[in-house]
Amino acid sequence: MKYYVCRLTGPRPTFPQDMTPAEAQIMQAHVAYCGALLRDGKALVFGPVADPAGVWGLGVLQLPDDADPQVIIADDPVTKANAGFSYQVMPMLRAATKETC
Repeated sequence: MKYYVCRLTGPRPTFPQDMTPAEAQIMQAHVAYCGALLRDGKALVFGPVADPAGVWGLGVLQLPDDADPQVIIADDPVTKANAGFSYQVMPMLRAATKETC
């Protein structure tokens, strides 16, 4: 398995405090998508991070060695909406999980 840290940045620094109704719908679809990834075992955790510089989303993916994390990112409703969200995906060098400890 390979592990990836995913950082989702909203369309502006004040997001999510001032999200529009359309953005709220996109986020609802994103949360549902993330839930499916968790249920399917492709993700370990998702959630917003209370960074003083601005809230951003964190996800940790757990994928087979031959899987491309960019496929998961491309299928996310926030990516498909083309509404100003951006992802940064970084491979982890090592990951300790409850199975490996």
